[in-house]
Amino acid sequence: MCARSRMDRRPMAARSSLTLLLSLAAAAGGGVLQVRGQRAPSIEGFITIDCGLPKHSSYVNNRTKIPITSDAGFTDAGYNHNISTEYVRPQPQLSKSYLNVRSFPDAVRSCYTLPSLVPGSKYLLRAMFMYGNYDGLDKLPIFDLYLGVNFWWRVNISRSEESVLAEVIAMIPDDSVQVCLVNIGLGTPFISELDLRPLENTLYRQANATQGLVLIDRRNMGDTGNFAIRYPDDPYDRAWLPWSNPKLWLDISTKEKVQENIGSLRLHAPSAVLQTAVTELNDSESKTVELSWKTELDHVDRMLGCVAILYFAELQILAGNAVREFNTIVDGGPNLPYRPEYLVGDALYNAEPHKCLSQYNITMIATKNSTLPPIINAFEYFSIISTANVGTDPQDVSAINAIKLRYQMKRNWMGDPCAPKTFVWDGLTCSYVISGRPRITSINMSSGVLKGEISSYFADLKDIQSLDLSYNKLTGSIPNVLAQLPSLVLLDLTGNQLNGSIPSGLLKRSQDGTVTLRYNKNPNLCINKNSCQPTKGENNSKIVVYIVVPIVAVVVIGALVVLLILIVRKKKGSTNSSKQQDRQHLDNHRFTYKELETITDNFKTVLGQGGFGTVYDGFLQDGTQVAVKLRSQSSSQDVREFLTEAQTITKIHHKNLVPLVGYCKDGIYLALVYEHMSEGNLEDKLRDILIHLKERQGCILNLETEALHRTTIHTRA
Repeated sequence: MCARSRMDRRPMAARSSLTLLLSLAAAAGGGVLQVRGQRAPSIEGFITIDCGLPKHSSYVNNRTKIPITSDAGFTDAGYNHNISTEYVRPQPQLSKSYLNVRSFPDAVRSCYTLPSLVPGSKYLLRAMFMYGNYDGLDKLPIFDLYLGVNFWWRVNISRSEESVLAEVIAMIPDDSVQVCLVNIGLGTPFISELDLRPLENTLYRQANATQGLVLIDRRNMGDTGNFAIRYPDDPYDRAWLPWSNPKLWLDISTKEKVQENIGSLRLHAPSAVLQTAVTELNDSESKTVELSWKTELDHVDRMLGCVAILYFAELQILAGNAVREFNTIVDGGPNLPYRPEYLVGDALYNAEPHKCLSQYNITMIATKNSTLPPIINAFEYFSIISTANVGTDPQDVSAINAIKLRYQMKRNWMGDPCAPKTFVWDGLTCSYVISGRPRITSINMSSGVLKGEISSYFADLKDIQSLDLSYNKLTGSIPNVLAQLPSLVLLDLTGNQLNGSIPSGLLKRSQDGTVTLRYNKNPNLCINKNSCQPTKGENNSKIVVYIVVPIVAVVVIGALVVLLILIVRKKKGSTNSSKQQDRQHLDNHRFTYKELETITDNFKTVLGQGGFGTVYDGFLQDGTQVAVKLRSQSSSQDVREFLTEAQTITKIHHKNLVPLVGYCKDGIYLALVYEHMSEGNLEDKLRDILIHLKERQGCILNLETEALHRTTIHTRA
């Protein structure tokens, strides 16, 4: 790696990602040094998940005393497994969280959602993996890890007993964050443990809204035993892995507390870490301390550079004129001379990131004025990743997740709905702008076996243009709020079991052409309230109905007999010319739906209602009063039957039959227009007993006479 020519002397903090051998990872997962008489810091905001642990299970880490819970409440995908017995080791050699895993064989992207975060705050996230041949396939997987919609790390499992740890420090923009495992075709993704730790925003200044720090290595120099220093010695629960080599360095230590504060900022290495250090061996004359370590950086092409943070504190009281002064060189770049202070921690880091390579080299060389060799207490080494990609608009995310929960969607609906573009959810279309977040513009949930009512959360998708819910099992009414979606141009509700009336706002937008509304094959759905609800006359006239029905039945039977006679006596081979004349005669009396709206003053006055539909009062342009009978959507009569009836009524003229003025067939609207009878309706006549039996008999005889007359005409023709 290429380092800067100088390093700044400032406190720093970290984001991390790390691959370790099993022994070190087990230590990081389980062990800490005991706090020396200090009160343990708070674990408020800590999330620690044992992935693959049975639902409702939990336990407490023996060393950190941090509660650990099952992952059942954080993901709804994947399967639980135990590792193979040949890789099981007793604690503390193997952390308990490595005994089981959760694998994700069914989807390209599978995610955990970590909730209850403070937007704009920094967090440390840590994921751990141990394969342990959990699936019995002995196939070591490689897969990608994402922090939300940004690439984090490529997990490369090289041995079954090896554990891999990935750690990142990032500023989280929302009140939750997702950690996603992505299948890249090189084996099934899995995970053993997932942790989240809150950080102070003053820590790790290189981590900001557009970039994060991925840990390559974090070391506590000197002999601290077999376990990593973690919580509660480190209030942020970072894992400081011990590094001591008696053949290369001399270990030094103190039991005195090392100051953690410099000015108003908190030093980021805890006292327990700074209490040990390494220096040159006594028999060495070089006055040089060198650190070198190979790393496996599978994602170098996605790195924006690397950053080293070195921690120093003088642990010995220097006698007389003794001086400890040295230059620090990171991958070849010299620094100004530096002198550590006694029991006061300090940190050096390169002000600008340098190129990341597969091996780092840190060298401390004593200056000519120094009488003592250099020392180093700890260090962290990070790569920088971009976190500039932003997720879908939070309101859209909240709405679509509520819809997912409502209908129990089992598609690939995991992670962010729209980002990255390669992982957009099935059935969704999104818009992408440079300066803003992606928005959901189209949803196709057709034939998705959706049940229940239409979710009101669809109305929270303010940029949606097309919503297809056709051919499901949706019930209930259409929510009024859908009419308020400003960008909606298509709503397809075909083939459901909806009922009630279509909201007037949707009907109006459908009529003016701003929305294409499809709602066929919903037998209980009505165009308007009047076609769905009974009138007051019907509610109050049950007794009258019982009187009218028998009389109407007699009339209907007589009419059927007459029609039957007409059909039998009618010539079998009616010419095409006569049919064409009938059609032309009918078309001469055809109205449009707009004309009916004008005639009835927008269907203002209701005269009555029956099985065919509702009857409205109206006036033609010449002032003639008419009755407009508009077919309801619930009517069983189809278009062909309607036209046949209209043609028949047009041909028959009799003084006791109400004349047909015309008809309407305009799209879905069917109607008959009659002359208005000013003497009242049949119900009034029956109630006043104004029609005598003899008159009714005369009506029927006259009908038969007219029918015979019409039959004679047709026969002669």
